Amino acid sequence: MPFLYNLISNKELKNRLSSQKDSRITVSFYKYFNISNPKIFRDQLYYNLNKLKVFGRIYVAHEGINAQISVPNSFYEETKFFIYNLDFCLNNLHMNIALDNEIKSFWVLRIKVRNRIIADGLKEDILNISKVGTYIKAETVNEMLDDSNIIFVDMRNHYEYEIGRFKNAIKIHSNTFRDQLPKVIDILKDYKNKKIVLYCTGGIRCEKASAWMIYNGFKNVYQIKGGIIEYIHQARRQNLPIRFQGKIFVFDQRMCEKVSEEVLSFCYQCGKSCDTHVNCANDKCHLLFIQCINCNNKFNKCCSLFCQSKILGN
Repeated sequence: MPFLYNLISNKELKNRLSSQKDSRITVSFYKYFNISNPKIFRDQLYYNLNKLKVFGRIYVAHEGINAQISVPNSFYEETKFFIYNLDFCLNNLHMNIALDNEIKSFWVLRIKVRNRIIADGLKEDILNISKVGTYIKAETVNEMLDDSNIIFVDMRNHYEYEIGRFKNAIKIHSNTFRDQLPKVIDILKDYKNKKIVLYCTGGIRCEKASAWMIYNGFKNVYQIKGGIIEYIHQARRQNLPIRFQGKIFVFDQRMCEKVSEEVLSFCYQCGKSCDTHVNCANDKCHLLFIQCINCNNKFNKCCSLFCQSKILGN
């Protein structure tokens, strides 16, 4: 039996990736469906995707699969064929192709078995995940954005919201999905009969969040099919106005995908208009924050003078 996990250091893998000239495509997908034995499912995934030179991050649980992967262009169709045929529930699974495939996103394949494919903090079996919000596509999204009586809610983390969003969308201030779920019910408690549109990057958060809202008595819940990424693809194909402003934050080496020219956020240190996220160079801090190029140089890629002193040995 071959090893079903990586044995090579991250440094070596990154060096190998930088030397490769093959083009790759970044793809994300998810599916809520019953997996009776996540460990066996995980090992089968790893064995086959590794042969196809797929990199990325995949979570597997009894409730389904959540994946962000980087696939060599030459193996993309073969990878799709394998995934579609892995389980009948995955046949014709929707795959969100990244907006930007110029920068390589992953350098290693990691597949982990978890309790949930997205941590929600809910008790087991509390939700009927088949009873979710009404899916809407790009044309309907644009129409609903023009209706002041319809509420748009951003179900992403606050640092994702700050660099890109739909105009006037409500922010659920949180760093985690498990914290957002009770907050969204509280924030919108007076609007249970209003039309509410949820959106996130690829759709996975909204799938569970809309089921949660329906469970809590909300009557008219909608969600953008395929999330922001699919909305933009559809709008481009149909020559529709793209109403999302700024950048999409992504959880890989690229950090973001640019959608429009608007810069919606500001440097954490000087307040200058900026939408570049960095991680503090002090590994014991590693804060994710927005930093302009001048402050990046001034603070040696750190979030504060204290962290700067730590990496300079002062």
